[in-house]
Amino acid sequence: MTDTALTVMSLLAQDGPRQTGPDFGKASPFGLIVVVLLLIGTFALVWSMNRHLRRLPKSFEPENPDTEDASNDKP
Repeated sequence: MTDTALTVMSLLAQDGPRQTGPDFGKASPFGLIVVVLLLIGTFALVWSMNRHLRRLPKSFEPENPDTEDASNDKP
């Protein structure tokens, strides 16, 4: 197993970088736009989720357990 891994690693190490022009490794403005849009979307989702969670009751237990049980027993 280690011989195979060593062979693969030596083959990969032989190839140099293929694109070494002046713009190699630089981010484009399109990437910045994508990141900003993802951050705005995440902020909007968290804000909406917080609004919905504030509307939930503190407890989901029924106020009158006898009334709830009687209505659930009807077929």
